[in-house]
Amino acid sequence: MNAGTNPMPLPTRGLLRFLTCGSVDDGKSTLIGRLLHDAGLVPDDQLAQMLRDSRGRTDEEGGIDFSLLVDGLEAEREQGITIDVAHRFFATDRRSFIVADAPGHEQYTRNMATAASTAALAVLLVDARKGLLTQTRRHAIVCSLMGIRHVVLAVNKMDLAGCDESVFTAIAQDFAAFAAPLGFATVTAIPLSARRGDNVVHRSAAMDWYRGPALLEHLETAAVEDGDALAGPLRFLVEWVNRPNADFRGLSGTLLSGRLAPGDAVTVWPSGRRARVARVVTFDGDRPLARAGDAVTVTLEEAVDAARGDLLAGPEEDAGATPEVADQFAAHLLWMAEEPLIPGRSYLLRIGARWMPATVTALRHAVNVETLEHTAAATLVMNAVGLCNLSTAAPLAFDAYAANRHTGSFILVDRFSNRTVGAGMILHPLRRAANLHRQELAVSAAERAEAKGQRPAVLWFTGLSGAGKSTVANRLERQLHALGHHTMMLDGDNVRLGLNRDLGFTDADRVENIRRVGEVAKLMAEAGLIVLCAFIAPFRAEREALRALFPEGLFLEVFVDTPLEECMRRDPKGLYAKAQSGSLRNFTGVDSPYERPDAPDLRLDTTAEDADALAARVVEDLRARGILGT
Repeated sequence: MNAGTNPMPLPTRGLLRFLTCGSVDDGKSTLIGRLLHDAGLVPDDQLAQMLRDSRGRTDEEGGIDFSLLVDGLEAEREQGITIDVAHRFFATDRRSFIVADAPGHEQYTRNMATAASTAALAVLLVDARKGLLTQTRRHAIVCSLMGIRHVVLAVNKMDLAGCDESVFTAIAQDFAAFAAPLGFATVTAIPLSARRGDNVVHRSAAMDWYRGPALLEHLETAAVEDGDALAGPLRFLVEWVNRPNADFRGLSGTLLSGRLAPGDAVTVWPSGRRARVARVVTFDGDRPLARAGDAVTVTLEEAVDAARGDLLAGPEEDAGATPEVADQFAAHLLWMAEEPLIPGRSYLLRIGARWMPATVTALRHAVNVETLEHTAAATLVMNAVGLCNLSTAAPLAFDAYAANRHTGSFILVDRFSNRTVGAGMILHPLRRAANLHRQELAVSAAERAEAKGQRPAVLWFTGLSGAGKSTVANRLERQLHALGHHTMMLDGDNVRLGLNRDLGFTDADRVENIRRVGEVAKLMAEAGLIVLCAFIAPFRAEREALRALFPEGLFLEVFVDTPLEECMRRDPKGLYAKAQSGSLRNFTGVDSPYERPDAPDLRLDTTAEDADALAARVVEDLRARGILGT
């Protein structure tokens, strides 16, 4: 029988996934190592290796550094910290466990959030000598956002605090007051010493004032099955359309919640098409029933279009069976990138198996991790948490994160670096989006363009200030007008004097400036015009987001490629001189970056040809593309 269990046999409780978290050096890895050692769960050969590796790492002769059981990376062992998330499986007579040991450093909060997304319980460590720290509070907030509802407050290093009951009580009360708004179902405070083993597996004689369970005893008996996926409504995520031959078409994926059997009526979301299950297929043959967690292939009786990323759910008439479908929603967002969040910038959103361009349309507030107060913010910095409104390029099917972790969570990815920059938990759809419907107009964009004898197009002239964007665009418009074409020019300064007079020159305001201009250009293109836009547009992501607004071939990126030194020499408005003197902040090319186009549709060199010649080159290019008609 393992230490820490009762002498009378008790019913087993299945698998518990839990997380250890907290600030750096609070003893998370040591706690897991001590728990495994004292429960008799470390093989003899591994124990002997730990004894050898512990030489010189502990204060006691022949002592064991228990953190070595889970700190596997060489850098972790050298620095004595946890960097990556270490997972460990173990089992006692009463329960099986998968523990995730999360890093405590602020810069690795993203790793901790990943581990929390699959855990049902969190062991949050606190150093008894230090009390609640900023990172302790941050990890508690992340646990709450990630859907963890059961927390063990492990007040560690009590031996270094004299095993003082008043120290433990004060920390427990401080955490209870802080965590009250976070919605945890249970918070269990346990005083312990991971280094000595007090109240880890065995109850401690040194803290005889504590009458509660040891940590392992609590983990073995904790009731956390309230989120049983089997009890939830049907959610089947299509991860792949399986078409090995012309006679078979199946939808392969994972049953996230509920049950699925042949003959069941289902609805495919976001399309809303109805169908009935014909077969549930696995490698070993057909099955009469699939349960939550099963990876299967489903065939449908009807020829319904379903694609990767779609959700199969129960019929609409069943209460609670239908997911939300919207292209705008509110979500909590944990920002993970060193570069701050910029509302209005286009990111890639992944939810389930679906990728979709998405924009944070509004940052409603940030969360102060010390006080949980909601504070006004224009952006989110690394490891900050905020409540945001998001908009996607097309409607998505999802649930609130509180109802289903799998269908209510998403990540944001930078469009160019492909790095994950944010993790989101959906709260609810924005109903105003469902009340807006595009008005079908009596005259189409194609008819307007035909009446003008041209194809509409948007030419976006990008380049540094002083590169010659407006000069070339003006000459081009004059040449097109002389040829009888219908045009409109949008210039950066002119737009900022009117439509965008409320915007400054921060990165966030630059993104919003370009977004608004793009929408205006889109309307003008729908009117059949050739639209010339002369804007720096310094960020590639925003220029690619603009391209996505238009049909293929309608948007042309024209890079006016003039070296910075030449632009500074010209300095037609005296802006570079002001920026270099420090009187003009956030100026592109000086203290704000410009990201050169990777593959522009046209590249113009103003140091090699004059503006009229460059404009004539653009006219010939437009003719070759069929934009100027016959």
